[in-house]
Formats: sequence, C-alpha cells, structure tokens
Amino acid sequence: MAPFATLRVTLLGVTAFLLLTACRSDGRTPIVLYSPHGRDQLSLLEHAFERKRPDIDVRWLDMGSQEILDRLRFERVNPQADVWFGGPSTIFDRGAQDSLLAPYRPDWARYVGPRGVGAGDRYYPAYRTPAVIAFNSRLVPREQAPRDWDAVLEPRWFDKVLIRDPMASGTMRAIWGLLIERSLRTTGDTARGMAWLRRLDGQTKAYALNPAILDARLARGEGLVTLWDLPDILISRSKGMPFDYVFPRSGTVVIDDAIGLVRGARHPEAARAFIDYVGSVEGQLLAAERVYRLPARRGLPVERVPAWVAGVEREMIVSDVDWERLAREGPGWMGYWDRHVRGTGRVAAAP
Repeated sequence: MAPFATLRVTLLGVTAFLLLTACRSDGRTPIVLYSPHGRDQLSLLEHAFERKRPDIDVRWLDMGSQEILDRLRFERVNPQADVWFGGPSTIFDRGAQDSLLAPYRPDWARYVGPRGVGAGDRYYPAYRTPAVIAFNSRLVPREQAPRDWDAVLEPRWFDKVLIRDPMASGTMRAIWGLLIERSLRTTGDTARGMAWLRRLDGQTKAYALNPAILDARLARGEGLVTLWDLPDILISRSKGMPFDYVFPRSGTVVIDDAIGLVRGARHPEAARAFIDYVGSVEGQLLAAERVYRLPARRGLPVERVPAWVAGVEREMIVSDVDWERLAREGPGWMGYWDRHVRGTGRVAAAP
C-alpha cells in the first residue's frame, strides 16, 4: 500500500475509534458495519433492525467500497468491523481471496444467486445496483440528455461532466470495467477502452471525492452530467435535488451488491442476525420502498413491491459482463488508468 494510502487508513482508524466509542455501552451487543450505502440507508436499517432486536446496537461507518477493502486489510490482525455491507462482488472477491471474510450462509440464501454468490459462502448479493447516466434536470431538458455512453463524449458536454473518483468507488470501477470489456470484445485488447476513458477524462470538469460532493456540484450546475448508480440518484431526487437519469441504450452494468461476515468479527452471532435481516422479505421491501434499492431476492410478494421496481426492470438493458475477469484483471486496469489516463484527456486532445 502506498504511504499516502496507509496514512489515510490510519487516520480513518483513529476517526472510527472515536466515533464507535463515543457512546457508552448500554448493555446491548454492538455490531459495526463498514458500508458505502450512505447515511439514509444505513440509518433506516439501523433503526428498523434495532426495533426487531433491541438487544443489538448497530453502528456504522460510511466509506467507498475500495476504502473498505483497504481498511479491512489494514485491520486484518485486529478486525474492528463485524459486517461488510455493500459493494460489487468483484471487490468482495478480492476480500475473500485475502481471507477477510468468514463463511456464512444466510437463511435467505436459496432466494438469490447463483450469480453474485461468493465461493464457500463468503458473501451473498443483497441488491442489484444499475448504473445510469444522470443529469441536472433543471439545466438539461430530458430530450437533450445523452442517451448512451458514447453520447457523453460529444463536444456539447465538454467541461460539463462530473465523475465520482473511480479509485475509491466500486460503482465507478464496475462502469470502467464494462467500458474496457467492451473494448476487449471488439479488438481483443484494452487500448480502445483506455482511449475512450481518456476522451472522457478530457470532458471531465472534476473527480468528486465522495457522493455528497458529487451531488452538491451536480445540483449547483457546476457540471451537468455524471455516470453513477440509480439508487443514489433517486434518493437525491426525492430530497428535491434537480436530478434525472436515463439508462444507456446499448446496455448498462448491474452490480451484484453484496454483504458478508468479516473474518474475526467480535460479535459474529449479532452480525449474522443483521445479515439475515437485510435479505429478509421485510428488509428487502423496506430498502426498496424507502431508499430505492433493487432487491436481489426473488419471490417477493408482487403486491408489496414498489411500482418503480417493475419500471426499472422493464426499462434497463443489462450488459453482459465477465465478472470473473473483472475481479481478476480489474485492479490492474484501474492502476493503469490512474497512472496513465487520469488527467491526460485534454492534453491528448490538444492540437
């Protein structure tokens, strides 16, 4: 790990300790979640689960998927988390390879998969998270919004694209992987995909350090277009932000958003109970109704599933992604992009 990354994880560790020990013990069993799902969803599930299990105290830290992996690696000998809640199966695969996850088969396991299930029951998919092209609906009429990935490269979007930092985000890594795999299917190598990402870099006004910054800048009109995940856009829109979205016409990546038990968890029984709740009928419907999570669980009562879910299933075209290859080769692709593509787009386009 690079020195800066090590320092960042160390500082996160100090912050976590202060946050997670700020409240005195009240006799309940505490469990700690590391999650990229954001305050809205984490608070919602915290309170709902604690009503069912008043003997358990749910605490959480919200950070990017890659940051969770880095943190769990750093804490390997002294784990602080009990549950890793959220992120693409490709990143969970890397965690499983590093022995950061313990086997656990939740009581809802038979209702999901086989895609998105980790070898040896190391993780299971809780949600399906589609990527979309989102835009500021106050400044961009829907009929003028880009309708496919390549449309974002049109000259009219120069300096108007905002991107969540891909090095910290599992969602962005999945989008990058889709675009690079598209190149591999067409030409047999990654060169065309990296060239596409360099052109996108040339269009990009800024890389946002976290989703809150991305939302704020898009809402203010500092950028007009972004590539991001559907649930976050819908949550922000429900709060009055001027956001709308389209599914790319050529197909989009749909992430198997996973959950797993941290190896060496301090409170494994309470952690298993939380994992069981997330995939339960109640937990899945609550997340769909309140925070726009697309359930991974099959067989939910049709009359109770929110109408938006059926609309999304009808509208989106799911691209074929080689998830095993993405898990295996994706870190190398991302490292190359970070070193050789980021920040070079405008230089490459200059006469």
